[in-house]
Amino acid sequence: MRFRHPDGSTVHLAYCTNVHPAEALDGVLAQLRDHCEPIRRRLGRDRLGVGLWLARDAAHSLVTDPASLRALRAELDRRGLEVVTLNGFPYEGFGAAEVKYRVYRPDWTHPERLAHTTDLARLLAALLPDDITDGSISTLPIAWRTPFDSRAADTAQTALTTLAHRLDALEELTGKSIRIGLEPEPGCTIETTSDAIGPLTAVSSPRIGVCIDTCHLATSFEDPPTALDALVSAGIPVIKTQLSAALHAEHPHLPEVRAALAAFAEPRFLHQTRTSTAAGLRGTDDLPQALTGRSLPDGAPWRAHFHVPLHAPPAPPLTSTLPVLQDTLALLVGGPRPRTHHLEVETYTWQALPAAQRPRTRARLADGIAAELTLARDLLTDLGLKELP
Repeated sequence: MRFRHPDGSTVHLAYCTNVHPAEALDGVLAQLRDHCEPIRRRLGRDRLGVGLWLARDAAHSLVTDPASLRALRAELDRRGLEVVTLNGFPYEGFGAAEVKYRVYRPDWTHPERLAHTTDLARLLAALLPDDITDGSISTLPIAWRTPFDSRAADTAQTALTTLAHRLDALEELTGKSIRIGLEPEPGCTIETTSDAIGPLTAVSSPRIGVCIDTCHLATSFEDPPTALDALVSAGIPVIKTQLSAALHAEHPHLPEVRAALAAFAEPRFLHQTRTSTAAGLRGTDDLPQALTGRSLPDGAPWRAHFHVPLHAPPAPPLTSTLPVLQDTLALLVGGPRPRTHHLEVETYTWQALPAAQRPRTRARLADGIAAELTLARDLLTDLGLKELP
């Protein structure tokens, strides 16, 4: 979906396909048929943006077989779909029964991460619509925080600097500008936007910036104006923004609130949980640890890294951090010029929701994703952007 900003530039809205498990290319093609095109039809649009997740095997197939890449591009065109952004965070296995810490491997200290991201950049340059020259890729925020030392930091910085040079060469070759956004996430070496400033300043390339995930921003209790102003002051670009909402518990000391939270403590994904105290941010690596232990103070609200559907917050006594998303979006695209042009709805946890809230059919999932995109579209038009055909 495309929108015209009052300054005349185009802002893109997509939804991320990592909600649909697929490791190989045939699975990606099936996603386009079974999910993406039906969602586009529900929205009544001739064109829908999709933020593709291409796992290692799928990306390798496309890089090594130009005919497959041409076929994917043709299939996107045939189904009224377009790609301006990729989700390069998960490397493989994102549809596994248990993902947890595996999603952070390989990290930016391993050559496999650099090779995979380079492949993704080349693929995105070939998949961009003919009238679009700018693409974005989100990636993990260097590494999980442990084990990580100064040697690992140097290795990661070298890899990112190498990537920036490769992206420069790619633009010279193709005329397409591909940029990478490190996505701050609780528990990682870059947990917050402020944590990103030092490493990105060291890399010192406009090709490498941040991807703001509004669920992660909220989980870490970041203040959107403060976070964005700090990035501007440091000259760090916002390459892309993922529109998502975290789980919020206002009174975590109450038994009924604990019981409601327990319904979201599931075995597949990591749900880092945080609270803001007078002594600073406190947290656990996962929601079950917060619920069963005494390591997390419960005298102030808790937030958990659980991407809840944008249009359907959990029932009381819980809620979502949709207001943080709204505030961040207003700051990013509500001003005289957009601070980013790539927006992506990324609720990948539909099948991890409490059983009663999970969509049981493809049609129900398509309905839900279409409803999320409709909410995002309304937020953008309320900010003065005009939806384009």
